[in-house]
This record gives sequence, structure tokens and C-alpha cells, in this order.
Amino acid sequence: QAELVESGGGSVQAGGSLRLSCAASGHARSSNCMGWFRQAPGKEREGVAAIWTGGGTYYSDSVKGRFTISQDKTTMTVYLQMNSLKLEDTAMYYCAADRTSAATCLGGGYWYSGFRWGQGTQVTVSS
Repeated sequence: QAELVESGGGSVQAGGSLRLSCAASGHARSSNCMGWFRQAPGKEREGVAAIWTGGGTYYSDSVKGRFTISQDKTTMTVYLQMNSLKLEDTAMYYCAADRTSAATCLGGGYWYSGFRWGQGTQVTVSS
């Protein structure tokens, strides 16, 4: 049984919006860090956003001001509201979750290294 299940991907025109959701179950529900990373063909994997249950968020520079991460702690669901989407946002988006320190969760870089992943959801932005 998958512990992280993503939904909400799809196709949208540039400038549009999408909202991704990721529901945690099983051991993933004990995570204190949840977030999203993305992988586009031929590009390096990028940690997009993370949220720590104790408070605090991280955003990569490429999405800051356009994406918002939030969490429903009662259902352990994390959301990624993506606005003003650009062509370069096209990628497979993966939900990641685990227990770690706030410094790791919110420190950027490969914060999701070693984390549980979901199956991914495709986001395609067209002109």
C-alpha cells in the first residue's frame, strides 16, 4: 500500500494554476517534514517546497512567490498551490515525507534525500 499518494497534476496553459495534493498514510503519517520535488527530462531533480510540522516552509528560488505549500495536520495531507505557472515548471512532481530536523527540512538542497516518495503526478505547462 502506497504511503504517499499524489493527485492534482494535469495540463495547463502558461500563467494558469494547479493545486497538488499528497495524502500520507501508514508510517508516513509520523513525518514531520513533507514537501515536493520535481524531475523534468534532462534536468536535475529539484526540491521545490517543504513544510515542517513544527512551523516553517522552504521554497526554491525558482518557485518563490508563485507556489505555496500548506498542510492539514489532521489528515497529514500536504498541498502545493501553483500559480503563474511557466513552461519551465513542466515536470513530474513527487511528494516526499519523513522525519528529520527542521534544519534539514527547511535548508533547501536535497532535503528530500532518503525520504519516502509518492508515485508522482505530471504537471505540463503549455504556451
